[in-house]
Amino acid sequence: MKRNIRITLIGVGFNIILFIMKLAGGLASNSLALMSDSFNSFTDILASVAIFFAVRLGTKSADIDHPFGHQRAEPIAALLTAILAAILGFEVVKNAVQGLYVEKTFRITPVIFIVITITIVLKLYVYIIFLINGRRSRSPALLASSVDYRNDVFISVSVLVGNILIYIGYPVADSIVALCIGIFIIYSGLRIGTANVDYLMGKKPSDDIMEKLKAKALSISGVKALNEVKAHYIGTIIQVEIHIEVEGSLSTLQSHAIAKEVQNRLEQDETVDYAFVHIDPV
Repeated sequence: MKRNIRITLIGVGFNIILFIMKLAGGLASNSLALMSDSFNSFTDILASVAIFFAVRLGTKSADIDHPFGHQRAEPIAALLTAILAAILGFEVVKNAVQGLYVEKTFRITPVIFIVITITIVLKLYVYIIFLINGRRSRSPALLASSVDYRNDVFISVSVLVGNILIYIGYPVADSIVALCIGIFIIYSGLRIGTANVDYLMGKKPSDDIMEKLKAKALSISGVKALNEVKAHYIGTIIQVEIHIEVEGSLSTLQSHAIAKEVQNRLEQDETVDYAFVHIDPV
């Protein structure tokens, strides 16, 4: 988890650098597409700061007020990131539509292309780091950030193409590219938001995970069958409620031992925080 905190700090630093670079390039060239991309980087700064604090809070152990831990912090931060992205996207779309009807003078220089190229390389590097560590730690906050960084790569490539078209004599391409960027930002925000609302609303895990949990329970000696299996997300972790059938002639101590073994086996899974095991004698 400490590694995840360090990674989020890297994201904050990169986003600050990229925002300054793209804002300066956009102001120097009068490119709406590049300015829109710089605004996207500004929201990335806010989002990465929120992700940093969420990941840090999520590492705290359970306490009296939060007996099941603080894992909801990461989906909350990811949801805020999605809301910011959607708001920004609508603003970019509005400016892009207005730009279609206003003549502008562009000052495209080699420096602009250098700024955009550096942006693509840095964003691609950060995307890979967040994706690898997000998958490794099953962190929705890091995975949401990786999607955002991947989108930034696509956006920056679009800005590069737009500026090339402007340079060769197609100035309307600036507003068209900015419009595409805005729509893409909105789409990404909605997608990230939907995924993290599911975490907060206690969505059922995927069928693959459910089948894996059932197989673990059935592998315990003394478990004859499963009557009911429920599971839901609490933040980034899963809680399981399972009803196991055991021989009715067993003593309370023996039945309890079987149930405890089922609980321990389920909780060994890295996705499971706690398992409630009920005994049904048959």
